[in-house]
Parts: sequence; structure tokens; C-alpha cells
Amino acid sequence: MGTPTDTAVDARQIAAVRAFNRRYTRVIGVLREGLVDTRFSLTEARILFELADSGPLEVVTLRQSLGLDPGYLSRILARFEADGLVERRRAERDRRIQRVRLTDRGRDTFADLDDRSSRDAAALLAEHPASERERLIAAMHTIERILEPASDASRFTLRAPGPGDHGWVIQRNAAIYAAEYGWNGDYEELVARIVADYLKTHDPRRERTWIAEADGERLGAVYCMRDSDTTARLRLLLVEPAARGLGVGTALVHACLDFARAAGYREIVLWTNDVLTAARRIYERAGFELVESNPHHSFGVDLVGQTWRRALTP
Repeated sequence: MGTPTDTAVDARQIAAVRAFNRRYTRVIGVLREGLVDTRFSLTEARILFELADSGPLEVVTLRQSLGLDPGYLSRILARFEADGLVERRRAERDRRIQRVRLTDRGRDTFADLDDRSSRDAAALLAEHPASERERLIAAMHTIERILEPASDASRFTLRAPGPGDHGWVIQRNAAIYAAEYGWNGDYEELVARIVADYLKTHDPRRERTWIAEADGERLGAVYCMRDSDTTARLRLLLVEPAARGLGVGTALVHACLDFARAAGYREIVLWTNDVLTAARRIYERAGFELVESNPHHSFGVDLVGQTWRRALTP
């Protein structure tokens, strides 16, 4: 899969983010003077959460983790200390280091705040049917993954396809390639035909599909299909834009290779296009070799098709 090269942000996108932020902050109540009908601001509540969740912390660590101004944090901690919610002490090994922890009163205060927050979240979710709640949670995971990408690939798993997954593969292939490369409906037709043929005739002993998933959200897919008695074909490698860089594509390709080898194939082949540079790098790292290139006009654009092949050792 290729990575978009157009990084320009247009006015429509900016307006959409700002509109979402305005509505979201109102919906969850952070514009009220006190969070969840308490005297604490959102920042103050987050400080209490960090101290309750992580235990005693160095003040500098707390400041850095929340991105707070040193003076602002110091004033909040001073108020908390005056109210008996926290204690600050100098570290014995280095008197310049100050540590802060919740007192018993502070823990009780946080417990009440946490309970109120949970009740507010439950009330918000209860207004929507279960199916919409799942869509909402999935959308939240998407926002997290895009704005704060995971640093490792351990968060996702590969699984067999379930109901609706093959339809998702068709839809996401069509949408992603149209958005990133301008491919027309001919490509969606091709993908639909490949998937339909697979569902109609596939032999589970020699053909398989994997769906990459994290937190209930689909991140990618790949198909291993029979090309001949001795040759497998890797098809429809897909990685969601938000999941690129997590190792999803590499994991899918290696799952395909391992299965093809275990199924008794002697080689595996794939067809792609030269514009899909990220996918080509994955294939190269996996040991595929380019054996043929041919220009063609497909999906409404001029392309260079490529055949890649890899021998499978027992």
C-alpha cells in the first residue's frame, strides 16, 4: 500500500476539526465551571487521576506527562496541599527533586470524582443503542490511533474473517485507492470479483484469509489463493492508512508465506502496481523478486503492473 504524499491541509478539514472540538467539549461537559458537578476543573481532575493511577510521582514527571506550565502546576498543587489532598516531599537522594502523592483524603476525593465521571459516561452511552455505542467506541479508537500512533506492533492480532469482513475488504479497497490514487469503479469491480470467486470455490486446506485487528477495529487484510498445484498467489493486501507503520502489512505477508509453505506450495506469486511503493518495500523485505513489468491502462489511470515471485523452502 502506498502512503499519501499530499500533506496539505485544506480549510474544510480545519473547519471540521474545530466544529468537532466545539461540539465534543460541550457534550462531555468540560465547558462547565466544575467537572461532573464538582469544584474541579478538567486539568485538576486529570492531575488527581494521574496521581491515583500511577502512585507518587516526581513533579517534573507529572508536568511533562500532562504538558503543563510549571507555574500553573505548582499553583494547583499548592491548592491541593492546602486542602489536604496531596503531600509534597523532597527526594532524599536529591533535594532538588520534589515528589507528590495523594493523601487518604485525596484518594477519597478522586474516588468520588471517578465515580461521577463513570456515571456521566454511562448516561451518555445509554442514550444510544448498543450497535451505535460500538461504532462510537471504534471511532474513538480510530482517533487515538491516528493522533497518537502506537510505538509497537504488539497491539494488533491476525484472525480469520467473520461475517461482513469480506464486504469490508471490497469497500475499503475501493475507498482507499480512489482517495489516494484516483482509481475508478473498475477496481472495486475487480476486488469484488476476486472476493466472490474466493468465497465460491476456496479450499480451506490450500487457501486462507487474514484480518488484522486491534481493539475490535479492522486494520488490514490479505488473501492467500491457489494459483496452481505448486504456486500460491498473494492477493488484496490492504492496510488502513491509520495503521501504516505498525508492521501490519509485514505481519499479513508473513502469515501468507507461512501458510503457503505449510500447505505444500513450492512458490508464491503476486501482482501489484509500481505506484504502491510501501507494499513493494514489504514484498522486497519478505524475499519477493520482481520478475516482470508491463505498462497498462486500468482503473481509469496509466499504471505499470508488476509480477513478483518468491520460492518457498520447506
